[in-house]
Amino acid sequence: MLKSLFIQNFVLIDSLDIRFDKGFSVITGETGAGKSIILGALSLVLGQRADGKSIKSGADKCVIEAVFDISEYRLEEFFQVNDLEYDSAICILRRELYASGKSRAFVNDSPVSLTVMKELGGRLIDIHSQHQNLLLGDNRFQLKVIDVMAENEVLLILYRKEYSRYQSLKRELKELTEKSVQNKQEEDYVRFQLEQLTEAGLFAGEQVELEQELETLSHAEEIKSSLYKITQLLDGEEQGAVQLIKESLSAADGLERYYPKAKEIAERLRSAFLDLNDLASETDVQKEDIEFNPERLDWVNERLNILYSLEQKHRVSTVEELMELQHKYTEQLREMDSFDEQIERLKEQVTLSYKELLRQAAVLSGHRKIASKTVESQLVEMVLPLGMPNIRFEIDFVAKQEPESDGMDEIRFMFSANKSGELQPVAQTASGGEISRLMLCIKAMIAGFTALPAIIFDEVDTGVSGDIADKMGDIMQELGRKMQVVTITHLPQIAAKGKEHFFVYKEDTPERTVTKIKKLSKEERVKEIARMLSGASLTSASIANAKELLKTKD
Repeated sequence: MLKSLFIQNFVLIDSLDIRFDKGFSVITGETGAGKSIILGALSLVLGQRADGKSIKSGADKCVIEAVFDISEYRLEEFFQVNDLEYDSAICILRRELYASGKSRAFVNDSPVSLTVMKELGGRLIDIHSQHQNLLLGDNRFQLKVIDVMAENEVLLILYRKEYSRYQSLKRELKELTEKSVQNKQEEDYVRFQLEQLTEAGLFAGEQVELEQELETLSHAEEIKSSLYKITQLLDGEEQGAVQLIKESLSAADGLERYYPKAKEIAERLRSAFLDLNDLASETDVQKEDIEFNPERLDWVNERLNILYSLEQKHRVSTVEELMELQHKYTEQLREMDSFDEQIERLKEQVTLSYKELLRQAAVLSGHRKIASKTVESQLVEMVLPLGMPNIRFEIDFVAKQEPESDGMDEIRFMFSANKSGELQPVAQTASGGEISRLMLCIKAMIAGFTALPAIIFDEVDTGVSGDIADKMGDIMQELGRKMQVVTITHLPQIAAKGKEHFFVYKEDTPERTVTKIKKLSKEERVKEIARMLSGASLTSASIANAKELLKTKD
């Protein structure tokens, strides 16, 4: 419930701190005193958008703070999901507006987005204004009333889960079908590219090997000539390096007896002799292996041309990249070939989900039709004393063509205030006063089924008076025994039934006119009720009447 509302520098308000209690409270005041301003401030702290005109003239900053007792709200999950500090007893909402146009929102002193504040505010209190009466003609609101009375919360959660799954499967099927059509158009192209790459017989490292072989074949004569020259210089019959080192080795061996260091020289010469002798043998063999092979050269050139052409075509630079493309095309074709199978499987899933959705929608509809009979009878019973003795009210069900997020029922509240009048949709036939009374009774009827412990009625009694107003006051008073009810009213019959009475008034200061509010004492209530009965001038009769009205208050 709403425990307190603090307002500072808002429109005509300098500073207000209002404390609320449980049960039924009323707010009264002359027209233009500022009741709507206070309600507007509360709306802002509940997440409504603001404009620069909200800030008091000359002020830099406006602050609105509402304190709620949330011990009965079960909001721990909401706070966890939004990463907010949770206090099981108290929740503080604060809104700060700046003259610069900026706005900040806080929940328990933690900054939050306006979206989060609005969602939380919608769970804390219901502000019912004359504008909200328009909801009575809205089919979704009508359906929500039936669902509340039918206690369909769990069924709706299950239904919406299946509905979400059904929509997801349909989207997936649509996307896959479109992709299949598109890929079918590309299939010939992909298949041709893959066949060309497959026919090329690619293997990793081939290009590097062929390019090296091409160099060797293109310079065969030069290689053979150079290898021959190396062999001759190393091991030629006349002055070959091997023969010269051999002679040097013999000379070093002969010095060992006279010159100790000759041993090291001999070992190094012996090592060089062995290495060069082996090298000479190898170059001799290699020169014999080198032959100019024009046929092989042609084949290598042709093979490289194939690789280069493929690389240029596919805008890559290596055989390995071509092989990656080949793998990609292979997977694409495999996926294309599996589309038909996937589509058929998805179609089966869509069909099964649709059947399950229809089954759950039928269960929902059954619960709603049972609950609608209760709504019809209870609403007529509640409205009869409110000046509509000939009311007729029925709930019309029309099946939708396809399942929607709330089922397959189109609900219409059909109404007539006259015995012989034809039943028509309530928005088309009910007057403003009749709609106000219907909405009050609907709110009272569903109060016991909702988890919302607080409601504010903003002049919901517009267009009624006398005995009807007294009966409406009884309904609000009874509702106040189940939840916190705050009513802004112009009717003394309703104001007298409040447990607490707040009076909104304007006060002139040397600088400006300001709006204020105060909680009335018993004596002050008598005068305020008398004023509402007789106008500005109080009479002994209006005072007596006011006391009589207040005696009837529980």
